[in-house]
Amino acid sequence: MAHRTLFLDVEETDRPLVREHFSDAVFAEASLRDEKLIEACKDATIVSCFITTPFPRSVIQKLPKLKLLCTRSVGYDHIDIDACREKDITVCNVPDYGSHVIAEHVFALLLSTLRHIRAGEDRVESGTFDYHGLRGIALKGKTIGILGTGKIGRKVAKIAHGYEMRILATDQCRTVELETELGVQYVSFDELLQQSDILTLHVPGMKETEHLLNAKAFQRMKDGVVLVNTARGSLIDSAALLKALDSGKVAYALLDVLEHEQNFKENETLIKHPNVVTTPHVAFYADDSMRNMYLDAILSIEQWIAGKEPAHVVHPLQIVCDLPGVKK
Repeated sequence: MAHRTLFLDVEETDRPLVREHFSDAVFAEASLRDEKLIEACKDATIVSCFITTPFPRSVIQKLPKLKLLCTRSVGYDHIDIDACREKDITVCNVPDYGSHVIAEHVFALLLSTLRHIRAGEDRVESGTFDYHGLRGIALKGKTIGILGTGKIGRKVAKIAHGYEMRILATDQCRTVELETELGVQYVSFDELLQQSDILTLHVPGMKETEHLLNAKAFQRMKDGVVLVNTARGSLIDSAALLKALDSGKVAYALLDVLEHEQNFKENETLIKHPNVVTTPHVAFYADDSMRNMYLDAILSIEQWIAGKEPAHVVHPLQIVCDLPGVKK
């Protein structure tokens, strides 16, 4: 059976890699929505997308030929999984194309901010070679709290260990090797909030984690905490964060993701806050991670075409948030 394979959100530099495996692949423009997305996908049996293109029920129901939807991302909250299951559409993701590059970005944000790299560069470029007023904050000895010790959280812990930081973590499950090899201490969510000098988020965006950091959570944090979010914008109540920044409860918010990423106006006050550093959801975006992302997605498509179950079929986890340490 011939399959029409459509790739969405593919940059020109990545198209040759796709063509190596699917010479007849069709490419469509990025970030399509609603009727335009339906029109682009209407004849495709296989679609490979990215998180920038949502597939809600309203779209999926109007794609009768679609049989395989393969997102080139770890997260799949942009896809209505239940609607796909009802229409017998197989959904695949890429479980780990580059957890190390996201963990590296956490420390890129931390180091560039806490050592005032941008301010220092601006000062020198303006003709002032003077360090006064640019006293930084060292990482050694500071307590970093890691919310979520999946693949990315574990990589963050390894890097933090290299900086000789005290490492706390909260998760529903413990990774014993983190405790024995890196000295990670698993604590309750409350303890994580209360003790962390730096708090970094590595849990998925879902109903149970929406606004996990709300006004109540910010009140329980240390004064002057540094917050890093390279996970999902929905984890943080933006209005509550803005108040925490204004009060000094949060010294810096380093955000690669935002709660309203598609609406700049919704985020404008937060983005322009002097103690907020934002990057455009770029933590994943590095040389080897992008290649791995495509190769994993391509493998899933090839396995499906060969009549096999792809290795990376999405089977949603059954998560019950009933532990006292992870409740909002």
